[in-house]
Amino acid sequence: MISRKLLALPLACGLMLSGCQSPADTAAPDPVATIDVAAVTTGAIDEKLTLYGAAEANGAGKYTLSAPMEALVQAVDAPVGSQVKRGQILVRLSPSPTARLDLATASATANAADLAHARARRLRADGLVSDAEVETARAAKQAADASRASLATRNSALVLRAPASGTVEVIGASAGELVAAGATIVSLVKEGDLRARFGVDPAIARRIPQPSYVEITAAGSKAAFNVPILSVDSVVDPVTKLASVYVQIPDESGVGAGESLTGRVLLANIAGGMTIPYAALLDDGGQPFVFVIVQNVAKRRDIVAGPRTGDRIAVTSGLKPGDRVATVGVTALEDGMKVRIQAAKK
Repeated sequence: MISRKLLALPLACGLMLSGCQSPADTAAPDPVATIDVAAVTTGAIDEKLTLYGAAEANGAGKYTLSAPMEALVQAVDAPVGSQVKRGQILVRLSPSPTARLDLATASATANAADLAHARARRLRADGLVSDAEVETARAAKQAADASRASLATRNSALVLRAPASGTVEVIGASAGELVAAGATIVSLVKEGDLRARFGVDPAIARRIPQPSYVEITAAGSKAAFNVPILSVDSVVDPVTKLASVYVQIPDESGVGAGESLTGRVLLANIAGGMTIPYAALLDDGGQPFVFVIVQNVAKRRDIVAGPRTGDRIAVTSGLKPGDRVATVGVTALEDGMKVRIQAAKK
C-alpha cells in the first residue's frame, strides 16, 4: 500500500517549481498591430493649386435699379442668383404714406394753379390785371403741373423690371421694408458678362503658367467645367492680402452672381517624383512623417512632403522607391511596434 506521504511529494515539487518561474516567463506578449501597406512609387506628378472665389459682374454689363420715390417693398419676385429675362419683374414697390401725401399735395397745388391761371387770363381780357400778372400765373401753373407729372411718373415706375437679360446679383431690401428715394434696390449682371475672381497667394500667382485653364465647381454642385484664365492680377488686395485670378463664366454654366466657387489649376508637372497614398501621411507638430515597415516592424520616418494629387501625395525626401509604408491603422502605431500585414497594396 502506497503511503499518503509518497502521493503528496510530486504535488509539493510542482508547487515549488511554479514558484521558481521568473517574471519574464509570465510577461504579456508585445502588442501587434494589424495594418495595410503600400509601396512608394515613382511617376509624373501634377502639382495643382486649389483656388477659392466667387462669381461677380465684369463691370461694364452691370445695371442698378433704384427706388423712384420713398416706398414700401411689396414683394421680391426675383431673389439673388435668379436668371431673368429682359422686362421680367424683379421687385414690386408701393408709395409710402409720405409719398402718397406728396402726390396728393402736388395734385391739389396743380389744380389750384390751373384755376388761378385761367382766372388771370379772364381778368386780363377785362383789363383788370397786367400781362406780367398773367405771366406769373402761367409760370406757377407750369411748375405745379411739372411737379405733379414728375410724381405721377415716379409712382408708375414702382414696379422694377429687368432692363436686360442677366443674373440678379444684389437685392438691397426685403419685403415690408421702407426705402428712401434713390436707394439702390436691385443690382443686375448682364447676361454674358459674369466672371469669377479667385484669391491666391502673390508668390504662387507668379507661378501660374499662361495660358492655363481652371476647373471650376460651384458650391453644392458636383459638375465641373473648364475655362481659360483671363488674367492674373498681382496687385495685392489690401483686405485679403491676396492677388487675383480672373476667368470668364459661360452662360450655360448656370452660375449666378455672388455664388461661391472652387477652382483647380495646374502649376507644374513633376517627372519621376515619388508618391505615397495620402492616408499614410501623419503629422507631429508640423513635421510630416510615415511608418515604414521593415521585417514586420514599424519604423518612424520623417519626410518632406510635396504637392498632393488626388489620393496620393508627393515625397521629396525621406523615402526611397520600394519602401513599404503603413496606410491603414497608422494612428495606432508607435516606433518599433510589431505589425501584422493584412493586405499588401502597390
